[in-house]
Amino acid sequence: MTKLLLAEDERDMSAALVAILQHSGYEVDAVYDGAAALEKGQNNTYDCMIFDIMMPKMDGLEVVQHLRQGGDVTPVIMLTAKSEIDDRITGLDAGADDYLTKPFAMGELLARIRSMTRRNHTFTPSKVSAGHVELDVEEQSLSCKNSIRLANKETKLMKFLMLNVGKSLTTDVIFDHVWQDEEDVDASIVWIYISYLREKLEAIDADVEIIGEKGEEFILSAKEKAD
Repeated sequence: MTKLLLAEDERDMSAALVAILQHSGYEVDAVYDGAAALEKGQNNTYDCMIFDIMMPKMDGLEVVQHLRQGGDVTPVIMLTAKSEIDDRITGLDAGADDYLTKPFAMGELLARIRSMTRRNHTFTPSKVSAGHVELDVEEQSLSCKNSIRLANKETKLMKFLMLNVGKSLTTDVIFDHVWQDEEDVDASIVWIYISYLREKLEAIDADVEIIGEKGEEFILSAKEKAD
């Protein structure tokens, strides 16, 4: 199921949006200030994030800037009551992907979300890095102190982990993102490919590792240095 993060400080507006989004088939996490939005965005994986610009504790622009600086590439739609062109430019410069001015038609927001999530599923950066490890997506090679070739699904899984470095990813979330178009496999295949990648990270003497146990959550994080 497509998962959204909604940050809107007006409680009645938030409740109405959540109800419509859930009715439209989305899973929604709702928060009411910028600090909570940043914490959720940094620690969870979403298909699209929707931020009001004017929020307590931290505005939506600051949230987007912090997430982008941390390497998060999740699509972001900004909501604001302002209509001046300067605000639109500021939002896009901060790293937002789209912009809606209040009041807006709910159908338009749903269309923007569909567009953003389709784009995110097909987004393939040519190179992704975590620590000193680099993944060349096109060449399907993983390198640190040396290089190794990856199979297609290994590349796709490694890319997903590296785009969400430091985040806890459930087995089901990983399965849905990497094997979403395949009907002849189940979530048990995630553990098999995690094991493959652990061996290959070890082979290149990587400074990152995949933490987690079979059927549970996995995190790609910096490798603890030996004493």
